[in-house]
Amino acid sequence: MRTAVVVGTGLIGTSIALALSRRGVLVYLDDADTTAARTAEALGAGSLELPAGQVDLAVLAVPPASIGTVLARCQRDGLAHTYTDVASVKVRPHEEVRAAGGDPSRYIGGHPLAGAERSGPLAARADLFEGRPWVLTPSPVTDRSALNRGLELVSLCGGVPVLMDTDAHDRAVALTSHAPHLVASMMAARLEHAEAEHIRVSGQGLRDVTRIAAGEPALWSDILTANADAVADVLDGFAKDLERLIAVLRALPGTESEARRQAAADLQELLRRGNRGHARVPHKQRSQPAEYVAIPVAVPDQPGALARLFSTVGEAGVNIEDVRIEHSLDQPSGLVELLVESTSVAGVRRVLDANGWTMREKPLLVGDA
Repeated sequence: MRTAVVVGTGLIGTSIALALSRRGVLVYLDDADTTAARTAEALGAGSLELPAGQVDLAVLAVPPASIGTVLARCQRDGLAHTYTDVASVKVRPHEEVRAAGGDPSRYIGGHPLAGAERSGPLAARADLFEGRPWVLTPSPVTDRSALNRGLELVSLCGGVPVLMDTDAHDRAVALTSHAPHLVASMMAARLEHAEAEHIRVSGQGLRDVTRIAAGEPALWSDILTANADAVADVLDGFAKDLERLIAVLRALPGTESEARRQAAADLQELLRRGNRGHARVPHKQRSQPAEYVAIPVAVPDQPGALARLFSTVGEAGVNIEDVRIEHSLDQPSGLVELLVESTSVAGVRRVLDANGWTMREKPLLVGDA
């Protein structure tokens, strides 16, 4: 691939443009939001100049409802040889490509499973897709050259290609992305009018559960509308579990001992189901499974403290696999758990101790209570 156009310079579009530019592809940028487009250009993602001729690939980083019309317009203008998109739903875009008069043989649906809490070009990163699944959804009429170009795009961005049927994709993301977003939003909505002292004692668990509720409502409304039936199917099962859980909790304070015992058993089984489901969630891909250990470190609430901690661990030549932070706004320090491979624990603790960091006496195995 020598040339590409990225239509839409938000987080995903600009990150793709940055990744392609880094690999030597000549990238052109197009966005109705001229401020976003100029920002992406200033970041080195590409050029706002018009391409001199037909480019190899056009990446449509626009909302799902716009893909059909944008693709048809771009194809009428002869913008690119091949087209793909990055929408998180795939059935509706494929249908609308045909309805809008586009050529489906030169289009392959795409969905990179990567993102960030912030949106817009300023949040973009060239390495956003490295090691992340990137779904491609060829239709029966997709030309082989379009599939190959989609695979090349994924490779240039460092993603891991996954080929799926459009229906299977939408059912999958309903379960793993769209329904969880709504559940997080419903939980976060309970906080809207909560008493201030209740919010004050919130911990990391609440932040974890509600983090994705900060998503842009207009964008998520578009996504959920496009995948409404599949999401409703997931939430129907969730609602049945929730109804059962409510009945169990109501029975726990009862006076009848057998009912209490049964409720306690039902509660534990629901929690165990959650454990089993959580165990199936994929984490960082690697060739060999590894045991991670969380090393809790007290970190002062001072500018640059986290950076100094990470630098200290880096001096030991150890990769930090993940980080968990517990911090209350009114406390002078927080607790940071550094997740490292178990074989690296001794070396990390030596380096931390030598540099004056305070640790718990005993590291915690990941998954321990």
